[in-house]
Amino acid sequence: MTTRTDAFRFSEFGAPHVLRRETIELAAPAAGEIQIRHLAIGVNYIDVYHRQGVFAAQLPLPSGLGVEGIGIVTALGDGVRNFNIGDRVAYVGGPPNGYSTYRNLPAARALSVPDALHSETVAALVFKGLTVEYLIHRCVPVAKDDTVLFHAAAGGVGSIATQWLKHLGATVIGTVGSEEKAEIARANGCDHTIVYSREDFRARVTEITGGKGVRVVYDSVGADTFAKSLDCLAPRGTLVSFGEASGPVEPLNVASLGAKGSLFVTRPSIAHYTADRSEYEAAARNLFAAIEAGIVKAPNVSKYKLGDAAKAHEDMEARRTRGSIILIP
Repeated sequence: MTTRTDAFRFSEFGAPHVLRRETIELAAPAAGEIQIRHLAIGVNYIDVYHRQGVFAAQLPLPSGLGVEGIGIVTALGDGVRNFNIGDRVAYVGGPPNGYSTYRNLPAARALSVPDALHSETVAALVFKGLTVEYLIHRCVPVAKDDTVLFHAAAGGVGSIATQWLKHLGATVIGTVGSEEKAEIARANGCDHTIVYSREDFRARVTEITGGKGVRVVYDSVGADTFAKSLDCLAPRGTLVSFGEASGPVEPLNVASLGAKGSLFVTRPSIAHYTADRSEYEAAARNLFAAIEAGIVKAPNVSKYKLGDAAKAHEDMEARRTRGSIILIP
């Protein structure tokens, strides 16, 4: 049996206008899959990368878009034993088909959601929250009294990270693009804010730390910040480069890491930190518990109708949004 679904797809890489809304017949879920009716869909910068063709080698066209959402299970494929029709589940990853009213999803990517959590809150937090979970708990575990630099501290990931890092007892230095965003970062617990449009963040980090540098820099900006971020690290510190919003990073002279203090650099992907089912579920339990305890709250949430997905992309790329973006079918 097929299900009619409205879904955004694209047949060429490019600007938001390449997105086309189509009504298609969705086949019954295959073995090991579930079918869900979306309640809310998360929008993330990786969606922009997919649309632009940054990962063209892994994304054959035509393609759908969207790797995060929450919905109600409406059908089960053969062999699915751990979910039932009517269950509410969230997901991160899997084939990019999230911008849709209904979709099929590998059951291995589905996560049971506690009843106490609101669907829109989960959609606003699950991808970004699981990103923060692996960054600060498993990629470079942050401990009490560590000092960290987090770029884009008022963004969706940055806002969640700042809240969680403060709960861990870290000192958080955050870069932001405006005084308005600095206020947001401070409200989330940022100890020191640096408005990069008028301040040299490398000089300010040196000043704030008394020349010692920070244990870790979390950098999703890329080209504009990478080189100076290395200079912000204390000896044996780690630069975690997990995005490139300003463009790809220039090739790195590995020998320079020794000269700068035996530094470490990593380019992690959430896919590799959630590939194992047990690790994925444990990370989700950690995140959901943090949400229920009030440690992590949804940052400013911008809601768009599903039909306005292209507009959501335009606003996100123009930095007209703050916090999280979700689509409502």
